[in-house]
Amino acid sequence: MAEKPNPKHFDAVRKDIVKLLHQPEYDDGSAGPVLVRLAWHSSGTYDEETDTGGSNGAGMRYEAEGGDPANAGLQHARVFLEAVKAKHPWITYADLWTLAGVVAIHEMGGPDIEWKGGRTDYVDDSKLPPRGRLPDGAQGSDHLRHVFGRMGFSDQEIVALSGAHNLGRCHSDRSGFHGAWVHNPTRFSNQYFRLLGSLQWSKKKLPNGVEQFMHYDEDMDTELMMLPTDMALQSDPHFSPWVKKYADDKEAFFRDFAAAFAKLLELGIQRDADGNITNVDNEKGGYHAAPKKSRIPGLPNKTSDDSVDVSEAEPLAKENKAFRARL
Repeated sequence: MAEKPNPKHFDAVRKDIVKLLHQPEYDDGSAGPVLVRLAWHSSGTYDEETDTGGSNGAGMRYEAEGGDPANAGLQHARVFLEAVKAKHPWITYADLWTLAGVVAIHEMGGPDIEWKGGRTDYVDDSKLPPRGRLPDGAQGSDHLRHVFGRMGFSDQEIVALSGAHNLGRCHSDRSGFHGAWVHNPTRFSNQYFRLLGSLQWSKKKLPNGVEQFMHYDEDMDTELMMLPTDMALQSDPHFSPWVKKYADDKEAFFRDFAAAFAKLLELGIQRDADGNITNVDNEKGGYHAAPKKSRIPGLPNKTSDDSVDVSEAEPLAKENKAFRARL
């Protein structure tokens, strides 16, 4: 499909994304949180000064970006979405990944987030951003302002986007951290802020040497966690008022999160008055959708535009046996 598809095309994709969210054998029974993280990380590489990175191009298809340790575990999200790509081969991965995040947030009880299509897929890995642009949960306030400030976000937007930690959990074999932030990690809410500001958090060193913060809830017999970057929001004098604001006002959080997340997905994208993307890659190649990955686990990637030596399905085929995720 050389031209930008119309809204009806995307509506069909939205419906199929909803159908795959229920994954009983995956984390907490839902693919939703990891799809949100995919949309986040595929967009959060943007650098305002150099105008590089961002969601256009779907650079995570290549090892240089997909293999970044900060993206560990996101191969699960990408594989989940292959079923949708197979049914709608016209859609670009760049549009599919960002749309999936928006749909997942809505289906998990979050706000409606404005989303515009038209992103293209890079034809090679020559324009990928360098590694190291994504947040490191082991750091503090200065690191958050450096990473998010590079993308053009304010303190208020940093705190609002951090509210995505209402969803999902950390895995020691991916980020090094372990556990969930909230009691119901598949329901979008402001509980993250309420717990961050109201509970007592103690530092804990995991067996792998990584330090995080924990709170043991005796009533629910549950251990919750926070990252050092989460604790920085509570202790920093400019971040903390927003933590309190969002803990007290769910509607304000939903409104500000929706605005910040929509901004995140559009970073680096230029549009004309009609909403058409005018980035050079889009003008030269139109709406270029990369081919779907091979359905055969382990088939060499020479058959696709992914420069990783083998298909992502091969390592996942064995790992996913534990929870029978849909390959």
